Amino acid sequence: MIENGGVEPTAESATASEETTAPGATGTVTIYDVARLAGVNPSTVSRALNRPGRVSAATEARIRAAADALDYRVNPMARALPTGRTSIVGLVVSDITNPVFFDVIRGAEAAATRADYTLVLSESEESEQREFENAERMLRMVDGLLLATPRISADLVRALARRKPVAVVNRIVDDVVSVVPDAEHGIAEAVEHLRGLGHRRIAYLPGPALSWMGHHRGELLAQQCHAAHIELMRLDPVAPTIAGGRSAAEQVRAGGATAVVAYNDLIAIGLMQELVAAGIRIPADLSVVGFDDIFGADFTSPPLTTIRSPLREAGDHAMRELLGRVTASAGPDDCFDLSTTLIVRASTGAAAG
Repeated sequence: MIENGGVEPTAESATASEETTAPGATGTVTIYDVARLAGVNPSTVSRALNRPGRVSAATEARIRAAADALDYRVNPMARALPTGRTSIVGLVVSDITNPVFFDVIRGAEAAATRADYTLVLSESEESEQREFENAERMLRMVDGLLLATPRISADLVRALARRKPVAVVNRIVDDVVSVVPDAEHGIAEAVEHLRGLGHRRIAYLPGPALSWMGHHRGELLAQQCHAAHIELMRLDPVAPTIAGGRSAAEQVRAGGATAVVAYNDLIAIGLMQELVAAGIRIPADLSVVGFDDIFGADFTSPPLTTIRSPLREAGDHAMRELLGRVTASAGPDDCFDLSTTLIVRASTGAAAG
């Protein structure tokens, strides 16, 4: 039976993308099997399953019912041979154990799933070289790449973007899709909160030296402190981990600040652990503010005051922007609120003395 005025295809016209192995079957279910069961041309099956809307609704429904009955699934890697697309997108994060990436991953995964794309994940372990190597390797198999808080240089990000669509979360790279939560609002709230508690000397504990976001947050904090007539001390960079926070305790104590704003919650938590172990009372002797409001930030003793960042929304938004470029379609037609906001808990209090 011929649909839509088509002609019976030759064996060469059926691509490798139209085959899959059915679980429990002894052979491979092909597009021809689906076409035979649905009573249509194999090319019609291809249009119905790969480009919905190209055939009538009744025909598409019949084809999908036949495909389900045969447990037929399109092989995305094989589909890439004739179409050039895999329906796979990649995400590179610097540390999979860092809870800050949990919501970024969830948001990106949700957006990819809605678009019928598969998300694959890679970790660089805070290594600039490994991050670039992983990104290059992933580009060979994906349609687009999302970089979360990348450590590689802007030039390297742009080099990747010249090969395939690339988007970035938590960093701005010129000429590349960049999604960055608005840190200014939350930092302004934090500075006003600390000023109201009588703090006039605040320390900023940055993360890695290569972190764009670490510098960005530090610059915004400096602006807000200047406007509030508060002295800001910039401490040495540390790893964005609990261990990094613990290692900073001595320089924090030596600095003489009455409050500390950390680059992220993990640093703030590690700092509090080390200070409490040394007999420092929080917040009676020192107030501590984190950033991101990760899962577990309120499990600490005392619970951590932190600047909440809309990480899930950022991941979702960035993935939709990326897919818009992959498919040459319009980007998101709605805007997430990507503002940060201060969450006050018990790790901040009146300035000592």
